[in-house]
Amino acid sequence: MRFPDGAAGEAFFEKNLPRGAPEWVQTVTLPSSGSRSGRGPGTITYPLIEELPSLVWAANLAALELHVPQWRVGPGPKRRSPDRLVFDLDPGEGATVVECCRVAERLLEVLTADGLTPLPKTSGSKGLQVYCGVRTRQPERTSAYAKAVAEQLAAELPELVVSKMAKNPRTGRVLIDWSQNHVSKTTIAPYSLRGRATPTVSTPITWDEVRACRTPAELTFTADDVLHRVDELGDLLADLHDTRPIREIPLGDIRSAPHPRIVLRRGLGGSQTPGHRARLSDAQRATALRRALTAGSRTDWTAASSSRSRRPRAPRSR
Repeated sequence: MRFPDGAAGEAFFEKNLPRGAPEWVQTVTLPSSGSRSGRGPGTITYPLIEELPSLVWAANLAALELHVPQWRVGPGPKRRSPDRLVFDLDPGEGATVVECCRVAERLLEVLTADGLTPLPKTSGSKGLQVYCGVRTRQPERTSAYAKAVAEQLAAELPELVVSKMAKNPRTGRVLIDWSQNHVSKTTIAPYSLRGRATPTVSTPITWDEVRACRTPAELTFTADDVLHRVDELGDLLADLHDTRPIREIPLGDIRSAPHPRIVLRRGLGGSQTPGHRARLSDAQRATALRRALTAGSRTDWTAASSSRSRRPRAPRSR
């Protein structure tokens, strides 16, 4: 994100390599349905910032903020499947990073129970992000799983959490933005500056700091602060891209039901029979979906018929 007139001026996102870039800046050209460049329809040429000279070049373009996707590239001009999962905790009006920390504590419990290793960092602005290193062959798996977790927490903690983007319901609450896992989305990079009057930094933190946070100032860090933290604590996100095999996130044959009134063809816990109509709360539905996503359940979620009849019906052929 570039700030050519300084942090107080207008800023803009730029994914495409700008004209005049030196030849030694490494690049990769990938398909994109939303490309606005003149380099050919449906493609974006990304700069690869992998060494100090490229980082200095980006700084000279006033790219104060570096936003990155949840996937890497290579070998060759190829997008890999996502290797990390992110939950972007965004406080609404009247909420702060303190409320984000309370949500993150619950996220830690849920993700750890699912066999993942969550790592927190500040956004460098108002919120918090929680990352997990993952390995999957299907890009949509991470987004589907993140959505299920967000919906579960929104149902469990309705006074504190929302999972939908609408502005009004967010007052005093925290949005769990699961959509950052879509292949076209980007999130502020760890250790990136933010374009603010005070140059704060998106900073990796410990879970002890999350639990102890009671004021926003406790999790506000400048560039100098971060350099001292790295000297003292090392890179707190070093394990995010650990190459050890980690458990796959299986989707199974699952579709999220748009309404809590559903038909369970294969019962949860074995208590329902084919065609049995059931009413589940939002929390039950989200929890069941998340468990299916992480356990590889074959539960088939199908929206119920608009008919008001309560008579059992034979299941549809698959």
